[in-house]
Amino acid sequence: MSGVQQRQVESDEDGMRLDRWFAHHFPQLGFGRLQKLIRNGEVKVDKAKVTTSTRLSPGQVVRIPPIDDPDTVKPVKVNDEDARLIADMIIYEDDDIYVLNKPHGLAVQGGTGTKRHLDGMLKSLPNKKGEPPRLVHRLDRDTSGCLIVAKTKAAASHFGAVFRSRSARKIYWAIVAGNPHPPQGEISCFLARQSTDDGEQMIVVKNGTPGAQHSMSYYSTTDTASRRFAWVTLKPVTGRTHQLRVHMAQLGTPIIGDPRYFNIENWQGAPGLSYGLHLHARRIAIPLRNGQRLDISAPLPPHMRHSFETLGFDPDRYDVSGDPEDGA
Repeated sequence: MSGVQQRQVESDEDGMRLDRWFAHHFPQLGFGRLQKLIRNGEVKVDKAKVTTSTRLSPGQVVRIPPIDDPDTVKPVKVNDEDARLIADMIIYEDDDIYVLNKPHGLAVQGGTGTKRHLDGMLKSLPNKKGEPPRLVHRLDRDTSGCLIVAKTKAAASHFGAVFRSRSARKIYWAIVAGNPHPPQGEISCFLARQSTDDGEQMIVVKNGTPGAQHSMSYYSTTDTASRRFAWVTLKPVTGRTHQLRVHMAQLGTPIIGDPRYFNIENWQGAPGLSYGLHLHARRIAIPLRNGQRLDISAPLPPHMRHSFETLGFDPDRYDVSGDPEDGA
């Protein structure tokens, strides 16, 4: 790449560290070289100096200096086991993308103490030019389901724009504690990032609070198991970090198995209920580059399927039909 670039941070990159942002957009740039560019002041965010650990926010502009340097290009290392594991996740494939059914517990990107993650595993599926597939959006480590990965730079650009414009329609399934009241509706609030002893989390704040971002989701109660549990269908409008998890906790019906936002004291589950976060990216509908529209669903992960059976929820009987763009 020659010449200086100015690139805007996308909405689904909220909270991403600068070094991981560069690893995603410029995988050929080694970490050591990036550190040198940052020390020299050649990489800036909104014209301000940064470090590799600087957290990014949507709308910020990253200054990218010329980074063409043959010594920084890292050969793609193909790991047969990673390639096999990813192949098992694929539920749709065309010339532009893979749609993966990401397992519960697999991190999408690296972080402190996270050595194994999907972004690293994707290097084992290089395209004809030797380039690894590119993530175009993210899911939390413990959220399973539909995840789109672009095979080429051109496809990544297209689908990145799709997600920025909110043209991708997503449906999530969750099992929550209690029954939402009202049974369906809209959640709209402002969220901000807060540091805690065990990491960072999102909190609900007033409009105008530094770092606050608007978030909005639709929810609908699909089925209930007495008054203790509900199967909820969720449709996020915005894409903030941990948005659905915070929204359901804010409603008073936190998602079962959420280690960070479950806020009911002395709560006890039901016999046979599985461990783990019960949040699944069930379905996604997106416009493809050929003008057609892809609409695909991902099967439930084993722990949620077991809990559905335990609580008497029938995913086949009550599955969502119609356009995900419709209201809750």
